[in-house]
Amino acid sequence: MKFEEIYQNYWQKVFRLAMGYVNDHDLAKDLTQDVFIIVYQKLSTFNKQSSIGTWIFRIASNTCLRSVEKRQKQQTTDLPQDLSSSENQFEDNDQIKFLYQCISTLSEIDRLIISLELEEVPQNEIAEIVGISNGNVRTKIHRIKEKLNKKMLRYEYS
Repeated sequence: MKFEEIYQNYWQKVFRLAMGYVNDHDLAKDLTQDVFIIVYQKLSTFNKQSSIGTWIFRIASNTCLRSVEKRQKQQTTDLPQDLSSSENQFEDNDQIKFLYQCISTLSEIDRLIISLELEEVPQNEIAEIVGISNGNVRTKIHRIKEKLNKKMLRYEYS
């Protein structure tokens, strides 16, 4: 598969994964670009032991995790994220903005799992990316969805 095809097929998915981690449109775009720089540089070393999507999501999750860790070290206080600069499908949809806010409050592994689930990555690939069993992935997805549903219901009634 050519890099251009990979980029076209996975850019939005990686971007949404990054949004789940950082809840900041501009930072998510930067992280997505960082991911594809790595993919471009390492594409010749891809050994096809897993699917290209699994490989890309591993790179994306590692890149996002490093960014979150770096930001946590740099920040001394929690500053609210400004979502007013969102564009494209995030621009006018407060419910989507709130969903990403909710996702960003989850633990790192839960953010990764639900972001991959929202991208319709098969659960066996999620298990491979995260390094847990398929059964554990199913359980975690169910529990994460329950948490998010409760938060979304509170949002709808507020």
